[in-house]
Amino acid sequence: MDAAGYVTLTRQSGLMHEMQVVANNIANVSTTGFRREGVVFAEYVQRLEGEPSLSMANAAARNIDLTQAGLTQTGGAFDFAIQGEGFFMVESPNGPRLTRAGSFTPSDLGELVNADGHRLLDQGGAPIFIPPDAGVVGMAQDGTLSAAGKPLGRVGLWQPADPLDLQHQGGTLFAASGAVEPADGAQILQGFVEGSNVDPVSEIARMIEVQRAYEMGQTFLDNEDARVRGVIQVLGR
Repeated sequence: MDAAGYVTLTRQSGLMHEMQVVANNIANVSTTGFRREGVVFAEYVQRLEGEPSLSMANAAARNIDLTQAGLTQTGGAFDFAIQGEGFFMVESPNGPRLTRAGSFTPSDLGELVNADGHRLLDQGGAPIFIPPDAGVVGMAQDGTLSAAGKPLGRVGLWQPADPLDLQHQGGTLFAASGAVEPADGAQILQGFVEGSNVDPVSEIARMIEVQRAYEMGQTFLDNEDARVRGVIQVLGR
């Protein structure tokens, strides 16, 4: 295969990867706390001694859209939504993870957990315990939970020190490869959950664009293959 074929193949691979990301965005348009992702295309230059450089596409990186999504009122005592920047921190089997999905419920042990059983952590990194006889639990905007005038704990809000350290771990969970720090300036609303920030119309439009670009690349590869076959047939006579 010649250089044009290799260049096109790398672009096709990147477009296929982007199609998978767009499809995942559309599938999670109604997922609480989901964050839209995009694919970052970069130029990969291959240099061989004595040969001209070859410029190819590299689409391995993703970018995470942290735009605030809409809030839905549920009235649930343990449904929390973040207004502003920051993430909740939950304890997963693979270590602490960040999330914007704020629907929790007390476990059999009284600890607040999400739908996957991951425990919600407070500002000190410890699980939050709700006594079974706590009664009505209220929350201040700084995340402090209280019942009958007695504080029960304060929900922690966190963010990566460098936003580029944020890595999607699947679903609505994120990991920070670097340090995390408390998120200042954000508010937590009780009885609300934050939806997905995916715009389905934009995603469908992008899917059509990616599909057309992929079809153009495939047409080029088919024509290039026909050209090579024609040359071989002519030279083989």
